[in-house]
Amino acid sequence: MNWDDIRIFLAIARTGQILAAGKRLGLNHATVARRLTALETSLGCRLFDRSTSGCVLTEEGSRFFERAERIEAEMVAAEADLGGHTPGIGGTVRIGAPDGFGVAYLVPRLTALTQQHPGLTVQLVPVPRSFSLSRREADIAVTIDRPDTGRLVASKLVDYALGLYASKAYLAKRGTPRTSSDLAAHDLIGYVEDLLYSPSLNYGTDFNKDWQARIEIASALGQTEAVRGGAGIGILHDFIARADMDLVPLLPEMKLRRAYWMVTHESSRPLRHIAAVQAFLRDQVAKDKAMFG
Repeated sequence: MNWDDIRIFLAIARTGQILAAGKRLGLNHATVARRLTALETSLGCRLFDRSTSGCVLTEEGSRFFERAERIEAEMVAAEADLGGHTPGIGGTVRIGAPDGFGVAYLVPRLTALTQQHPGLTVQLVPVPRSFSLSRREADIAVTIDRPDTGRLVASKLVDYALGLYASKAYLAKRGTPRTSSDLAAHDLIGYVEDLLYSPSLNYGTDFNKDWQARIEIASALGQTEAVRGGAGIGILHDFIARADMDLVPLLPEMKLRRAYWMVTHESSRPLRHIAAVQAFLRDQVAKDKAMFG
C-alpha cells in the first residue's frame, strides 16, 4: 500500500470530490481518480460511491478513513521529528475561531506566539461559523459549544460574559432603558437567525422574551460596530465592549455566561507544533482570565 495513495484517499474523503482533492494536492483529476482506483483494487473493496455530484464514503471507506487518519498522524509526527536537527517547533497551524475571539482577542497576541516559535506559521480563520476538523478546515478550533460527536478532543478554554450595550450618542437621543421590558421601545441589534451556527447564539430572548432586532448582523464584530455607530442596543462580549469608552453597559444585573472550548482532532495528539499552539492559547487566556469575566 502506497502512502501517497492514502494521502489522496484522505483528500477525497475530506473534500467530497475528486476534482477538489486534485486541486488541494496539486494533481490533475485523472491522476487522482486513477490512484483511487489502484488503492481500491489493492484493498479489494470500493471506498467511495462515485457520482457526478461527488464521492461518498462507503461503509468500508468509513472504516478505512479512521485507520488512514492514524497513519497520517504518525507520518506527520515522524516527519516533524526526523526532518531537522533542531528541537524547535515548526510547521503550519490553522486556527478557526469565532470572529470576536479571533480578531478582537487573538490577533494582537499572535506576534508573541511567532516570536516564541520562529519556525511556526500561524493561519487564523476568524469567521462566525463552525469548522470541520476531520476535513482539516482547521487544526485547532475555538468553539462556543463542546462537541459531543466525532473523534475530537475538547477542553474548556475560558468562560466569558455578554451584556447589553449602547453608544452614548444613542442613549442621548433615545433615553436609557431601566428594565428589561423597556427594551421593547428601543432599536435592537441581533444575529441573523437562520444563519446561526449554534443555538447558544440565539440569546436575545434571554434579555427580553419579545426581543425583535431591527438590524441583524451575522457576526459579533459587526454587531459591535453597529452599536458603536449608534444603531441601537446590542448584546456584546464584555471583553470587547469594555475597552470602548463610547459604549455604555446597560442593565448590568442581566448577564449571559458562555464558554470557549478548544478542540482538536484525536489524530493531532502526536503533533508537537499543534500542541505548542494549544499550550500558548491556554497560557494566554489564563493570564487574561479577568477580562473575560
